[in-house]
Amino acid sequence: MKRIALIISAAVFVLAAVSCKNVKTAESADGAAAKEGPAAGAIVYFNLDRVLEEYDMANDLRSVVETKVNSIQQEITRRGTKLEKDVKAFQDKIDKGLLTRSVAEVQGQKLQQQQNSFQQYAAQKQQEMAEEQQVMLNQIADAIKSFLDEYNAEKQYAMIISTQGAVLPAPVAAADPELDITDAILEGLNAAYVKTKAKETK
Repeated sequence: MKRIALIISAAVFVLAAVSCKNVKTAESADGAAAKEGPAAGAIVYFNLDRVLEEYDMANDLRSVVETKVNSIQQEITRRGTKLEKDVKAFQDKIDKGLLTRSVAEVQGQKLQQQQNSFQQYAAQKQQEMAEEQQVMLNQIADAIKSFLDEYNAEKQYAMIISTQGAVLPAPVAAADPELDITDAILEGLNAAYVKTKAKETK
């Protein structure tokens, strides 16, 4: 669901946007960078939108949650439709004069109770859906943040910034494309996820 993706994007941006470390620049004897890609101490960035779209764990979790949410929403809709039919049938009988006053009062009270019960049910299920989405969001954010911490312990960048958007990605308005480490982060995240899934299946 688009709304889920937007929620994830916002939270991951807050939780995993910036990873800072105290660094020492690693250089070789001739002064050239000792590692390929951005040198230690550089400020680098990655595209969070791409990570959320191409990170296998995010896609798997999103698929599971969307299935649960759709199932819950269908049940809410089914119950709501049934209640509407019951109310319409009751009103139709009232209009045609098919119920005595006392019977109409009793049935009206029962319908009101059903409506109250449905509203409570719908509110409870909406809360469950929100919790499912929040847990998914936290799992994705935690996985990305944990990976970035480990990744930067090796790379020793001064800062890792997450950007969003294609035309003018905020907060990076302009930067050297060589400082974009999105591909490396996606490769590392997906490789780590494959290992995690392999352990879970054993």
